[in-house]
Amino acid sequence: MTHIPNLTTRAARAGAHSPPGRALPLAPALHQTTVNTYPDLAALHRVLDGEEDGQVYYRFGHYNGQVLERAVADLEGAADAVATASGMAALTGVVLALVESGGHVVADRNAYGGTRHLLDVDLPRLGIETTLVDAADLAEVERALTRRTGLLLVEALTNPTVRVPDLPALVDLAAGFGTTVAVDATFASPALVRPLDHGADLVWHSVPKYLGGHSAAMGGVVAGDAGLVDLVRQSVVSLGATLGPFDAWMALLGLKTLPLRMRAHTQGAVAVAAFLAAHPAVAHVHHPSLPGHPHATTAARLYPEGTGGMLSFELAGGRPAVDDLIRRLGPAIPLSPSLADVATTLVHPATTTHRSLPPDELALLGVTEGLIRLSVGVEDPADLVAELGAALG
Repeated sequence: MTHIPNLTTRAARAGAHSPPGRALPLAPALHQTTVNTYPDLAALHRVLDGEEDGQVYYRFGHYNGQVLERAVADLEGAADAVATASGMAALTGVVLALVESGGHVVADRNAYGGTRHLLDVDLPRLGIETTLVDAADLAEVERALTRRTGLLLVEALTNPTVRVPDLPALVDLAAGFGTTVAVDATFASPALVRPLDHGADLVWHSVPKYLGGHSAAMGGVVAGDAGLVDLVRQSVVSLGATLGPFDAWMALLGLKTLPLRMRAHTQGAVAVAAFLAAHPAVAHVHHPSLPGHPHATTAARLYPEGTGGMLSFELAGGRPAVDDLIRRLGPAIPLSPSLADVATTLVHPATTTHRSLPPDELALLGVTEGLIRLSVGVEDPADLVAELGAALG
């Protein structure tokens, strides 16, 4: 007589081993599980030893994370990639994998506020020294580099004033000191620039921005040389900073439209920047498409398809004008402390992204009380210009 397990037993095992069939889903499948099973120890050990592809335990990596990693590596022209729980987890994984206590980092001072906090506050506690430079000033970078410098950190397009470092020249400088170059390309995405093509060793992104594109999927990703990525992966696993399956799955859905979105973001930003530059209420606009931008020539050389949807502008009326504009624009163009959504948003860097920096440092970076960072979405540029024009008066 066949034994029929108790209902409790059947419920615990329900659906656990249902094969998917031969048909392949058009959209990537979501494998929302923290662990996998194996028929015997030999099969498990083949995966643990890297002899076969597979997944064991979520912190070591999982199916959806691996699919995202391979997709980003392909877009970046990289040998490998590792997905992380956030953009800051990606950067932290890079630094802790490649720089030991007593080591030295050279980094662009014109960087995201979270990056600056890591460099200014966290790394000194670990015995890691950072020298801050203007990465667009090659002479200053060269003076800062030493044989002890393990890492040069730069942003492809800086946050929030959209400066454009000369990546090939920086790579050449770093090579003379044996320094690894890692580039934050969050503002650009591989649709506009591939730092590895210019000689960088690693590139990283905050996934919720242009890669995901819809302010839904959290995460980060680092791509580059296989050996370096393996070191970063070990760091990420030890930190417990692995990206979850659902966020990896959502990010991959967004990634499919990346080139299409980036063209629309770029076209919109060029139109909006030109409009703002001519408006009497605006004192200054930071966007590489404008003739007066200090790095317009470098941008034209490195970014033939344009520089994406990010720009910042300073209101002549200072902070009161900022508060008034935010009220007038909402909810059409809302205040949101992130960027790169398909919808246009704005933020006040001095009190959000860069609020951890002291006033003198904010002044040095050009982050004034009147500065607004605008993330131009994929809307019709004429509509954005009309809304901004009505709000500015």
